[in-house]
Amino acid sequence: MEQQEHAFLSSNTVEDASRIFKALADPTRIKILYLLSQEECSVSHITEVLNMTQSAVSHQLSLLRNLRLVKYRRDGNTFYYTYDDEHVITILNQVISHIECK
Repeated sequence: MEQQEHAFLSSNTVEDASRIFKALADPTRIKILYLLSQEECSVSHITEVLNMTQSAVSHQLSLLRNLRLVKYRRDGNTFYYTYDDEHVITILNQVISHIECK
């Protein structure tokens, strides 16, 4: 029998994919990303909408920012966040659609 060629992922690709899925495995981060996929938000707006403390929101935004899943702009003393990876938002929306279509 003829040996088949296999494609392999680089260890960097596997690690990066794992980090993104780990980020999406947290309910709070899913809520934040979903909210940011709809509108740019200040930290205080996120805390109000999701009924969370500013500390908790800031912690999650920091993690998401380090993964380059969200970005921010500063206007005076206020930071406004939005998503920074269209591909991840597409995956999130596909998962939500899959769940809601059952």
